[in-house]
This record gives sequence, structure tokens and C-alpha cells, in this order.
Amino acid sequence: MRYDVAIVGAGVIGCAIARELSRSLATVALIERDVEVGLGTSKANSGIIHGGHRAHDGTLKAATEWRGNQLWGELAKELPFGFERVGDLTVAFDEADLAVLHETLEQGRRRGVTGLELWDAERLRREEPNLSHEAIAALHAPSAGVVNPYEACFALAESAVRNGVDLKLEHAVEGIDRDGDGFVVRTSRGDVAARFVVNAAGLFGDAVARMAGASAPTIRARKGEEYLLDKRLAGYVGRVVFPTPSGESKGILLIPTYDGTLMVGPTAHWTADHGADTTDLDTTAAGAAEVFAGARRLAPGIAEADCIAEFAGLRAVADGEDFVIGATEVAGFLNVIGIQSPGLTAAPAIAQDVVALLAAQGLELEPDDAFVPGLEAPVRAAQLDFEELARVARGDPAFGRIACRCERVTEGEVRAAIARGARTMDGVKFRTRAGMGRCQGGFCAWRVMSLIAEATDTPIPAVTKKGGGSWIARVRTDAAERSDAPDAPDGTREVAHG
Repeated sequence: MRYDVAIVGAGVIGCAIARELSRSLATVALIERDVEVGLGTSKANSGIIHGGHRAHDGTLKAATEWRGNQLWGELAKELPFGFERVGDLTVAFDEADLAVLHETLEQGRRRGVTGLELWDAERLRREEPNLSHEAIAALHAPSAGVVNPYEACFALAESAVRNGVDLKLEHAVEGIDRDGDGFVVRTSRGDVAARFVVNAAGLFGDAVARMAGASAPTIRARKGEEYLLDKRLAGYVGRVVFPTPSGESKGILLIPTYDGTLMVGPTAHWTADHGADTTDLDTTAAGAAEVFAGARRLAPGIAEADCIAEFAGLRAVADGEDFVIGATEVAGFLNVIGIQSPGLTAAPAIAQDVVALLAAQGLELEPDDAFVPGLEAPVRAAQLDFEELARVARGDPAFGRIACRCERVTEGEVRAAIARGARTMDGVKFRTRAGMGRCQGGFCAWRVMSLIAEATDTPIPAVTKKGGGSWIARVRTDAAERSDAPDAPDGTREVAHG
């Protein structure tokens, strides 16, 4: 089959483009090297929908940030993912900071951002009493919000597939050849022919462009470490809190996530080898010290002792720091790369712009009258009262058995996540929150692994955290010599956590 469009990369940008194209009768392939969508930069995203006022005038970031912000509200009505407009605050500690806030306020108003207000110290302390009393003012943007970025990726991809997009997981792109007026994308699992190719390959965007003979700026990896705090701090701050930004980073933030936990971070440092290392996802003692020092400057009561999880993500940064969106000298090949912050916010607007670019290059976009915008929301036991949950469990007893006690996730929810495409522990975790609580999977991991193995007819040792070699259990090499070793579900003598 020859597709109209092949999209390389199924992060939030690729998934948003695929779903936008699925409104038409165009045939689309969404190509992803990982076992799930959104497992790269999108998974480790801070989950902030920016207010629309921060990106510098004259950039593609500015052209898409506010439009993207407005489109998230409509998406959240159609698709099942967590989203809430909690607002954000940019805090000033001195007169220099205050001058920046005034400039940002005027920039936002020129852009049409609504509701911006400058709060004095008294108003700030009344609204957010746990913030530092050394702050002298703050810029409030009620348009800002928080989203579960991984849920959004899954929902966008599922919606695209239900509307005709072919999702090709575990298809690592190995080359792109010209073929008449189109392309052949060579992958680890076979060729994909298409008239147009959209390069949304994130950290690998420049490499994918070179495969097609197209020019692209160098993409470097900037690492950000983030730290998730215990739910006892839920409500400690009600809004996303920024320091006044400087340089290439927005600074260390306080982020009340959609699910109620508080997250602090991120750092912003080039990875080794001048930002070329796309594998460095380690958290560090230095990173933790930087994050908690920055967090305490905003809210002195925050402490490292409340940390229950830590992770790092890599941003794909193009030379010049702006997004790179547009046609290349290779007809039919489009770059959508260098999409760092506020890329999540801008994603729906970027998707619309890319579809318009494809139309300008000759792609016919006849509307699909059968397009279905919505998806059925999965059951969330933690959000149901006893009577509602009892009613669901009478219909399916699996919803009456707890799999993850920290987050109150039932076996029914895990099974439903697997039915919707989850094949890994992360796939289940990011669809259900099983393993995201205080114990970080210490009690539920084995049960979730067993459910995945059962539903997919997979031996327990073959169940992975996120695909590839990310195994969680292994067969003991000395098991065959032990007469007392119990049989494992795959028929081996013993399975040990490793």
C-alpha cells in the first residue's frame, strides 16, 4: 500500500498531526520505533499547558502557543485525558524581575491572551500562602493548565487509529529513499511507501532529515530532571509557579499535576558531548540539589524527604531555540522538529499548520464524513464513590479487585488498558496510574506483570517496563539445579526480580 502521508515519530506532535489528518480521507501511516506511543520526550514532559504569553514575539513558538492553548480545551471535551486550567504565576523577587513581568504582561496582551493580571505581594500571599514571603509580585495567567501528557498521547493516537490511521509500532526508521513523486521509508519491520513524509522524530529529527537528503538544523538534547512529591502535599500550591525566567530556561517550577501530586523541576542542562547524547536519562545528586534549592526559593516548606519518584527527560533543541516547521528542498518532505517547550501546549496548533502545509503542497484533504471525534472514557475506580464502583463491579468482578492499592487501581482497569493497546508496564502505568503512588510499584508490579502476561500470552520474563531490553524479571540461571524452586508462569523453575 502507498499512503498519502507517513509521519515519522509518535510523540505528542506526531500523534496530534495524525489525528488532525484523520479528519480527512487521506491515508496515513504513523511510524514509531518504540513499543508504545509517547515514550520519548512526551512521557517525561512537565505536563504544563502554558498560558500563551511567554514565547518571544516573532517566533514560531509565539505563533502557536496561544492558539494551541485554546485548542486543548476542545480536545479535552472529545478525548479522555486529564486536563484542568489551574492557572499559573510568574513570581518576582526584585525590581528587575518586576520589570520583566510588566514586559511579559504587555506581550501577552498584544497576543490576545485573556485574563492576565499583575498581583501585588498582599494578593499573592492571600491566594498562595505557602509561597515565599520574599516575593514582591506575580503575573497571573488563568489560561494556563496542566495535562497528563502520556494520556493525551494515547488518546490522540487511539482516536487517529479509530479514524483510519495505521499505527506502526516498533518500526525503527533505517532509511528514506526517493520513489518517483514519493518516498519509501525503510524500517526495521519493512518498507512504508508514501507520497509525503512528515518528520516529527524529536531527538532524531536531524538524522531522519539527512536520510531523505533534506537539510535540517542540528538537534541537541537538553536534559531536565524532575522530582515527584508525596500526595500529602496535594494542594500545597494551587497553580503552576514559575520564577521570573532568564536565559535558556524557565527555571525551577512548582507543578500541581492533574492527579494531585506536586512535581518540582526541571533542570536544563545539555547532555554529554555538547548535547548530542540521546540516552542520558539519569537523575543526579547535583540535579536534585538544584531542583530543591530552586523549589525552596519559591516555597520554603518543600523538602527532599517528600520525594517519591524522580525522572529525567530530554528536550529536542534546534539551533536558534525556535521550532522548525516547514517544507524542505526535498519536495514532499516536511520538518516538524526542534519542538521543545512550549511544544506540548502548541501541539494542536502545530498539527493544524502541518496539515495546511501538506494541502499547499498538493495533498487532497476531502473531509471524512465518518470522522468520530470522541472516545469512550475508561473507568477510573479512584474517582467513583462506593455505590458507583459496586455497580461497575457487578457487571465485571475484575473492577472489584484492587491491583494497585496506593492509587486504587483495579484489575478491571489494568485489563481495559491492555485491551486498548498497553503491552508494557509503563503502558499500563500511564493509562491507569498503577505503580505511580507512594510505593512506586513495590506492591502492585507483580500483579500487573501477571495480568499483562495472561492477556498477551507472554512469559513473565518477557514483560518489559517500556519495551526493548527493559526487563523487570529474569529467570535464575541456577534454578534448574534447585529442587525446591517453584514453577514460574512460563514453565521455568523460578523467576526472580532483577
